[in-house]
Amino acid sequence: MKPNLICLAFLMPFSATLHAQNISSEKIEFQLLKQPQVVLDESIKNFKVTVTSPYNLTSDDVIKKSKADYQKAVNDYGSVVAGSEKDYQQKLKDYDGDVQKAKDKYETESTQFKKLSMIERLTLTSDGKNPKLVLPAKPVYYKPQPPVYVEPNLNNYTIVDNNVLASQIAVTGFTRGDADIDINADIKQVNFQDNAGQTFVNQPTKLVVKIKGVEKVNTSFFQDYVFLSSSPTNNINKPLEEKNHLTTVIKSLNDYINNLYGFQASTKSVKILSVKNKGKYDDLERADIYVKTNLRKLQPTNSEMNTAAFANMQKGIDIWTQTLSKVEYKNDKADFNDKIAKYIYFNLINLNVALNKRAESEKYLNLLQDNLVYIKLSYDEGNELKRMEKEVYQLKK
Repeated sequence: MKPNLICLAFLMPFSATLHAQNISSEKIEFQLLKQPQVVLDESIKNFKVTVTSPYNLTSDDVIKKSKADYQKAVNDYGSVVAGSEKDYQQKLKDYDGDVQKAKDKYETESTQFKKLSMIERLTLTSDGKNPKLVLPAKPVYYKPQPPVYVEPNLNNYTIVDNNVLASQIAVTGFTRGDADIDINADIKQVNFQDNAGQTFVNQPTKLVVKIKGVEKVNTSFFQDYVFLSSSPTNNINKPLEEKNHLTTVIKSLNDYINNLYGFQASTKSVKILSVKNKGKYDDLERADIYVKTNLRKLQPTNSEMNTAAFANMQKGIDIWTQTLSKVEYKNDKADFNDKIAKYIYFNLINLNVALNKRAESEKYLNLLQDNLVYIKLSYDEGNELKRMEKEVYQLKK
């Protein structure tokens, strides 16, 4: 399968002056299709997803259970009130006993207090340590409120079935249909576990992927318990946490599958330097326009336009490379001196890095390094060169 390049460009201009040449830059952000780890044969165009799981909940099921719970609460309300009244009567009995205990304690302390000398009594009284009768608060009866039906918040529930879950898994760049790529995901019930007052969670999930009937992937996820909350399981919203964890499982499966086989769009940016002096550098200005304009012309799904855009972009690149042959590195006063060479090399390296072209970016990096004896770099430019070197060698060959 041949990936298309996706580019959406935005310009953020700023400028800097380098002696006689006025150098400005534009940062172009765009999306580039990321190559998968495994590039499948062009004959493979479709994928099929099958999910097995315990999930088969509908909104009607949630509402039905909510109404059943409400009706049970209504039916139990009488016994709840009776239980609360019984508890209240027991509290009244306990209260009478607590009052008597408080009086007995006060009486004992008062007797001991009277045996003290006047000075001792005055000292304790001034310190607030003289006997005091402290009676407990009398219990107050609060009748339980009758049940009130509240519509359930469906957002807190995992309202999906296996077909819905399967529809949430896709291989970007391929079409849902036949089983050229046959994906089978077995997702078990989520499990919550208490440990030292905290909640941990797991949800064993198995993924099997076959390409043209040949098994290529057989792996498992979320087998181990991982931290979920600093609260115990009886203090968390289990339906909501289960829904959130299932979302995490589906995202992880998508990420894993698409890193292997999918063509995913990744946001990239490239800084293009331009020389603005009129007359002497018209060709270079034309080159910059070729490159920047055609980067902006790249379209997500239009391969024909992309082909034309890259062809026109190459015209600008050709002007840059032809200009390098005119550079007089030892003549600072030349129109095409080391400063012009420096900005062209930076453009060629940055552009090819942004387009994931390792060989081209490394070629121009080597040429720049060969000529560094003639090219003066500022402190910032030296750091930028180090960054470019790192990015070049991180690209896949």
